This record gives sequence, structure tokens and C-alpha cells, in this order.
Amino acid sequence: MAYQIAPLDRLVEQFERLPGIGQKSAQRLAFHVLGYSEEQAKQFAQCILEAKEKIHRCEICQNLTDQKVCAICAGPKRDRSTICVVQDPKDVMAFERTREYGGLYHVLHGLISPMDGVGPDSLCIKELLMRLNDGEVTEVIMATNPTVEGEATSMYISRLIKPMGIRVTRLAYGIPVGGNLEYADEVTLYRSLLGRNEI
Repeated sequence: MAYQIAPLDRLVEQFERLPGIGQKSAQRLAFHVLGYSEEQAKQFAQCILEAKEKIHRCEICQNLTDQKVCAICAGPKRDRSTICVVQDPKDVMAFERTREYGGLYHVLHGLISPMDGVGPDSLCIKELLMRLNDGEVTEVIMATNPTVEGEATSMYISRLIKPMGIRVTRLAYGIPVGGNLEYADEVTLYRSLLGRNEI
């Protein structure tokens, strides 16, 4: 009979649900957490619950925030004529690390992927189009990952925006095809921004 401790097994299972975490990593994390004092364990659990309770989408750009409007949208020094469209909130963090982009963002929360049952209505595209109606935006940068789904999403959105008379550009390919923005270094992201092309 295998050696099993039900609460430990359940903890390992929860860690295994995290992206990029296999069984061995999940076991390591579970044993690490078991080494916490009761106070540390409570703080860890409380941080997860607090983040889940307080973090939501910005009502303007759909990025994650604990306020009604995120700090980027509320920032008085941001260039309001440019919106950079990204797949996930982590992509916003990647661009912000470059300290070179001064415009606004719009987070789609996914990419069009018919194979996975994700259509345009599943993404925050309507919210983006509503933002473009005020006439202040002159350029939309499509900064989705250079994958089949990323390209399809960019093309779909650009076809909706072009009739509005707004310039639509795509990141230059300093980022490798099949790569993720999250893992790109700051210089690569900056060069991709500089060398963006019109779609």
C-alpha cells in the first residue's frame, strides 16, 4: 500500500494546477509550505484570498487593479493618443519594465482560438472599440504574441479599427515567432516597439 497523507496530496494537487508546475515541483512547494509556522501559513493563505477579493479589471483598459481605474489609465503624463493592445496583464508588466512606452494599454484577456472555443465575443474587444469612439486615439499598437492565434486576433481587430481612420500597427519581429512577451528582455521589447509596422 502506498504511503499517503490526504491533506498533503490535496495540497500537491493544488500546486500542480499552477502553470508550469509538474508533480515534483508541486511536491517541493507543498513541503516548503508545510515548513511554515502557523502564522506564516495564515499570511500566505490570507494574501491569496485578499488578492482574489480586491483585484479586478480596470473599467477602462481591463488591466488588473485594486482601484476603479488602474494607475496607468489615471496617470496624467501618459500619451492618450496611443493604445497598446496585449493579450494578458503580464504583458503590460513586460512593457512597463522597458520604461520606454508612455501610452495606454488595452488587455484582451485571451486570443481568438476557435480550436479552444474562444471567439471574439470572449475577449475584451467591445471595450476597446468603445474607447476609440472619442477621437483622441490616433494609433493602436497590436502587441499580441507572434503565434497563429496572436496573428489572427491582430488581423481581426485591425479590420474593425481601420474604418475608424485610426492607424493600426504591429510589433516588429524582434520577438521570435512562437515566443511570449512575458519572457522577452527589455531591449527586444523596446526594439519591437520602435520597429512596429502598419497592418
